[in-house]
Amino acid sequence: MKKIKLTKKKKQILTIIILFLVCIIYTVLVKFYDTNAIGPKNTIVGFSALNALFSNLTGYNEFFYKLTEYLGFVPFVIVGFYGVTGLLQLIKRKNLLKVDKRLLFLGGFYLVVLLIYVFFEHVIINYRPFLIDNELEASYPSSHTMLALCVCLSSLLINKYYIKNKKVLKGINIAIVILMFILVIGRVLSGAHWITDIIGGIIISAFLVYTYEYLITKDK
Repeated sequence: MKKIKLTKKKKQILTIIILFLVCIIYTVLVKFYDTNAIGPKNTIVGFSALNALFSNLTGYNEFFYKLTEYLGFVPFVIVGFYGVTGLLQLIKRKNLLKVDKRLLFLGGFYLVVLLIYVFFEHVIINYRPFLIDNELEASYPSSHTMLALCVCLSSLLINKYYIKNKKVLKGINIAIVILMFILVIGRVLSGAHWITDIIGGIIISAFLVYTYEYLITKDK
């Protein structure tokens, strides 16, 4: 029997499809698998045994919560940098289609991340392990995790095109990697989310970033 040999492009597309399906299946499981009223005000939480275990281990840590809240503004600085870079290209070249493809796709990428955030603010999968100002707040997926991974990883893919000084580029990339790990790990330690919310943020980010990478490299 002759083996079917997939091209690199087909493998990438297959990977994107698989990651998308994993996002859907995992989200459905978080909503419906092993559900129990372990959240505040007896709210229902999926993967309740796993989430309760991690929640009891970490509890609420104010230091890590505030640290990740403050550092969570840094990815917006990166978004602003590339937003200004794209705008300057548009002004100089006077044609949207002449703006670098990777920047145009990046703008669309940021928009998709925002739309996913808004979607899950209205389609509630679960609520945070504790009340915010005595109110329930949507918890899935962890927006800090998703923002950190999507913005930081996408910037690592294209920084070399816009930061010409190699020493500066290396320093910035190292700082971005450190920021990314602090935000993700800090969010776990803060107890601000159920562990499945963090995992959800990682899975969704993997799908989005891989798709973005495919779009900016598919013609090479």
